[in-house]
Amino acid sequence: MSYPPDVYRGETGEATGTVRPVGSASELRFENGGSCDYLATGASTGGGFGLYRWNMAPGAGGPGPHFHKSITESFYVLSGAMRLYDGKQWIDAGPDDFFFVPEGGIHGFSNDSDEPASMLILFTPGAPREDYFETLASLARGFTMTEEERAAFMLRHDTYWV
Repeated sequence: MSYPPDVYRGETGEATGTVRPVGSASELRFENGGSCDYLATGASTGGGFGLYRWNMAPGAGGPGPHFHKSITESFYVLSGAMRLYDGKQWIDAGPDDFFFVPEGGIHGFSNDSDEPASMLILFTPGAPREDYFETLASLARGFTMTEEERAAFMLRHDTYWV
């Protein structure tokens, strides 16, 4: 394994880093009190990765078993109790537990506890997941789709339910 080819070709470096201060407003809020913070989107990383802090309300549930064909997904539990599906079984997870899912790996996650939970979700490469998250939030608020629209939406967002 070696480093990838250089992307930056300069000799002196550039002041191009960004900081998201603690206390920044969440980009997406859910009716149940949960939220999603867009820490680094695929657009902001040049397609390299997408990193999101997923803050789940007590008993919020989560997506059932599914997989992606073009992206990996990693989960790092920050707080609370999560249930993670590894393609074979649901596993109890807590703070500092990490779960990596390669392309094609069946997975799911859920907060079934009576307490809030928070985790980081990392997608590589940086697919445009924001539309996916925002549309799911709209569906929870009563927005509707036909079965054909829902199938096209899932396909567009590389999500295949098992």
